Amino acid sequence: MGILFRAALALLLSIALAACASTPRPGDAPPVLLVSIDGFRADYLDRGITPNLSRIANAGVRADGMRPSYPSLTFPNHYTLVTGLRPDRHGVVHNTMRDAQLGAFKANNEAQASDARWWNGAEPLWVTAQKQGLATATMFWPGSQAPIRGVRPTHWRAYDSAVPDDARVDQVVEWLSEPRIRFATLYFELLDKTGHDFGPDSPEMQRSIAQIDASIGHLLDQLQARGLRDRINLVIVSDHGMADVSPGHVVAIEDMVDAHDAEVVSTGQVVGFAPKRGHAAAAERQLLGRHAHYECWRKSELPQRWHYGTHPRVPPITCQMDEGWDAILRDAVARRPAHPRGSHGFDPDLPSMRALFIAQGPAFVPGVRLPLFDNVDVYPLLARLIDVPPGEHDGSADVFTPALR
Repeated sequence: MGILFRAALALLLSIALAACASTPRPGDAPPVLLVSIDGFRADYLDRGITPNLSRIANAGVRADGMRPSYPSLTFPNHYTLVTGLRPDRHGVVHNTMRDAQLGAFKANNEAQASDARWWNGAEPLWVTAQKQGLATATMFWPGSQAPIRGVRPTHWRAYDSAVPDDARVDQVVEWLSEPRIRFATLYFELLDKTGHDFGPDSPEMQRSIAQIDASIGHLLDQLQARGLRDRINLVIVSDHGMADVSPGHVVAIEDMVDAHDAEVVSTGQVVGFAPKRGHAAAAERQLLGRHAHYECWRKSELPQRWHYGTHPRVPPITCQMDEGWDAILRDAVARRPAHPRGSHGFDPDLPSMRALFIAQGPAFVPGVRLPLFDNVDVYPLLARLIDVPPGEHDGSADVFTPALR
């Protein structure tokens, strides 16, 4: 009887051990590198000047495009990509915003960008991964230099535009060479700057696209040299596209509303106003409704498809510029160069706002083309790839089912 009992116990123990060995644990999944090429419009990939990006797209997965969240601006959409929440829910509602307790925020203000209180409305994937005992690394991803909810990535760098793109690549590949790193990010801003300065169809943009593609080639070479090329899941995205803005296609903010009646919260393409005390009716008379090159709404009446307007940081009145038109202060209008420029921040449904999505690695089926999807869907995909439970989010990884092994 004792022999039979011990034999049965040994059999049960071996079955249990086998089950444990076959069950993936956090950290067993291949590393993920998430790369953002700020301002890379989806159709740039069809210009015939991106051999490295095209190689990834052809050998891996490519989407027809990725729809940014509203507003189609840099900081809101980068945070959406790593939280799965739309800006109205995660709280980074604009590149320029106000908070009743914190005051003003501008994306180019390092102290404000490093203040976790602006970002604590959501938990980015690197924080979730760190809490699960995984190591992460971030190179310049918006929000990653702040200790969000008291947690930082294992490795991170404060944003510095002077760091060359290839140096960024070298640092990230060095981090990925550590066996413990399971999620890393890399950020390039060149195309966004070129797009704003010269427009999406300029010779300068062509050169910048080729330059970024060369940096992606450098990334692939460095991964190959470290034996990582076939071991990581590489996901390359952008935050939004870019539209052409012709000379003269600009509205002076001062012509939109009397400064006596409303304060300007944000300018550009998604223009925010806060009526002054006792002047709400006057401000609304001047702003609300359709105008020649823009339309304005109370925050509670914005189009539902934008999923925007409930967060306290959204100003009382939001004006959306038409595609190809900017709204800036009059003194900036006078300094504006007399050549075509580019902007984003327009309606996310416009083809010009569509962002890039390509991916390749052991998790992906080669040669898959996906339809247009919302960028909130990227977060649950990333969580699945690194095998951590996702937080609450607005997306779904179902769109990627045909592309996953």
